[in-house]
Amino acid sequence: MLMNGFRRARCPVPLLATIFLFWCALCLSSARAGEAKVELLWPQGAPGAKGNAPADKPTLIVYLPPPEKANGCAVVICPGGGYGFLAMDHEGHQIAEWLNSFGVAGFILDYRHRNKGYGHPAPLEDAQRAIRTVRARAAEWSVDPNRIGIMGFSAGGHLASSAGVHFDNGQPDAADPIQRVSCRPDFLILCYPVIAFGEPFTHRGSQQNLLGKDPDPALVVKMSSEKQVTKQTPPTFLFHTDEDKGVPPENSIAFYRALHAAGVPAEMHLYERGPHGVGLAAKIPGTCNWPKQCEAWLRGRGLLGTGK
Repeated sequence: MLMNGFRRARCPVPLLATIFLFWCALCLSSARAGEAKVELLWPQGAPGAKGNAPADKPTLIVYLPPPEKANGCAVVICPGGGYGFLAMDHEGHQIAEWLNSFGVAGFILDYRHRNKGYGHPAPLEDAQRAIRTVRARAAEWSVDPNRIGIMGFSAGGHLASSAGVHFDNGQPDAADPIQRVSCRPDFLILCYPVIAFGEPFTHRGSQQNLLGKDPDPALVVKMSSEKQVTKQTPPTFLFHTDEDKGVPPENSIAFYRALHAAGVPAEMHLYERGPHGVGLAAKIPGTCNWPKQCEAWLRGRGLLGTGK
């Protein structure tokens, strides 16, 4: 989600009210995180770590559905925030709870970003490691290692799409057992994602936070997800809104077109209403249907198992 800041708050009362609501959201996010288990992605230290502070230690927040509901499907969740912060509540905790409601395990990725002191390749390394971790520990979490997807919102959608076009089969001789398994997601769910870099409809803040102010043109192309799609890219569900002025829907359209050209199964929903950052869009007519349509897509692809 994009941050609008406090520019319009011209008197103390609205400003204080905004700060109070933001503080309440942080408290709610912390409370929810306390209900779930937090796992370090690299207990021995992340690659390229600049220190030993919490900001240097990417984590997974594990939300497991009740055993009687669990169907073996799992999703790594990448909140948005322009690669400068993370919208952990409405694009993280709320999403994990929604996934749990129909038996899917949710793993919120608290990844490194610019305001933690990191740009490329740290976020992608974190996303790849998250997928490997869920797959390597699948039995522990009652997950099917062949039904592990990644989902992202806004810049988190760029990260999820990056994981879908940049992956490997693991390193069989690695000392770390987690590094031995594949980081290819089995499916992608992209919600109003940032996709293209170097284009008129690019979200410039995300590009700059990830790649810096004057990136190598070759890196810009490499990290433009629509330019990296192949027939090995996982099946994808996308949704966007026509009213999104922060990250225009051309991003989703470009990725969908690339998927279609490569013969990759894809479904896209472009809704009329809703600004950028709608999350579950519970109060937006029409757009509020995307969660049910996403669940139906997962079910139709056989990702939710049978009888759940």
